[in-house]
Amino acid sequence: MPLDTHLSWAPDLEEAIERQPLTVPPTTPLVEAIALISQAHSHLCVLTDDLSCLAPPAREVRASCVLVMQGQELLGILTERDVVRLTAQAINLAETTVADVMVYPLITLPQQSVQDIFAALFLFRRYRIRHLPIVDDQGKLVGVISHESIRQILRPANLLRFRRVSDVMITQVVHAPLTATVLQLAQLMAEHRVSCVVITQRNSEDNDCPVGIVTERDIVQFQAVQIDLRKTQAQTVMSTPLFLLSPEDSLWTAHQEMQKRRVGRLVVSWNWGQGLGIVTQTSLLRVFDPMEMYGVIENLQQTIQQLEAERSPSNPSPQLDPLPTQSSSADSLLQRTRAPSHNEIAGDRKFLLALLDKAYKDVKYMFTNLDLLVEQRRSLLQSVLEMLEQLGREISS
Repeated sequence: MPLDTHLSWAPDLEEAIERQPLTVPPTTPLVEAIALISQAHSHLCVLTDDLSCLAPPAREVRASCVLVMQGQELLGILTERDVVRLTAQAINLAETTVADVMVYPLITLPQQSVQDIFAALFLFRRYRIRHLPIVDDQGKLVGVISHESIRQILRPANLLRFRRVSDVMITQVVHAPLTATVLQLAQLMAEHRVSCVVITQRNSEDNDCPVGIVTERDIVQFQAVQIDLRKTQAQTVMSTPLFLLSPEDSLWTAHQEMQKRRVGRLVVSWNWGQGLGIVTQTSLLRVFDPMEMYGVIENLQQTIQQLEAERSPSNPSPQLDPLPTQSSSADSLLQRTRAPSHNEIAGDRKFLLALLDKAYKDVKYMFTNLDLLVEQRRSLLQSVLEMLEQLGREISS
């Protein structure tokens, strides 16, 4: 598949806004709110007599939450994760209203900040949330954006192509046997604050091989149709067979498969089931972290250095200075991608290195000047993305 030929990496968050989100008054019974979330989402799991999950019809994705409103006043939110938490607590849904369990006060994003993807991703990361209501100057609801709605418009082919699944996958995977009940799965999700449980089965080599998955969204669906969570086993309702990624796959491949399969996470497996990981849509959004951009720059520079060393071992390429590290993203500096062969690289070496050096300096400037205005930050981001896009085209042509 050809790489992008125009700058479409930084999503236009205006396109990611769900402008007609689900809203309910605070007196709404919890069971009704859960039914709304279940019915509204594109990934509709239809349970038949044998509790198998049928393929969903194609339609527009909506945010997996309901906003609680009194008139035009925004009071709180209820998400799929909240439903799982309440399920794990064995709350009596029929005797509970949304007001009893909604999350408040809400973290919101002013409408004038929608153009700043860093502001949205910062709030997602700081408050460990996946839904962000957008409000205007008067505090009135404009819509809601989510990890999922941003991923739906994500098209950074070159940037994702130069990062691997192994760079961002979660390896502390929560898994359970085929005989685990749905209630036990919900309790595992709530305890570990994860969005899914991988269902495993022992093979002849005594390894726990992944055979299925149950997600937060599935728990919502099961609550909506009121199945007996204490008696229903994972093997009856899990999504199977699994599509498995390899750690060597690119993040672009992961993104494409998520889009194709209309899912928000994919299982990663290697060494015949001995290794297990998860890649989520949250992982994909990390590519907009400047630290991840520096990882791409390092990978591209290493490609040029390796090829140059093969051609002229006595004339190595210059090294970039280390970039200041920041929290959990520092580990990404240790990751590398496979260097393309001689035939995969094109263009003048000095030109490519000059682009790398300029991109590096712009990213470093963003790190050392955290008080930049939104317009300045966007301009720098635009510059870096344009250079990385051009480098991606040169190397992949």
